[in-house]
Amino acid sequence: MGESLKERVRDKLIRQLEEDGPPDPDQEDTRQVSVQADLDALEAVADDDPLVEVLAARYVVP
Repeated sequence: MGESLKERVRDKLIRQLEEDGPPDPDQEDTRQVSVQADLDALEAVADDDPLVEVLAARYVVP
């Protein structure tokens, strides 16, 4: 069985944060903050929560 949609979205968000590198302490990167907030929200919901679909549409290319 393949990865669930939630797992694929989680992997994409983590990969995006890793590619961005460590945050600059002198300048807040609002995109990094937004991605981290979405990852935190994703971790807090069940696999079948509608938020998973919303984040998939935002971050995962079909």
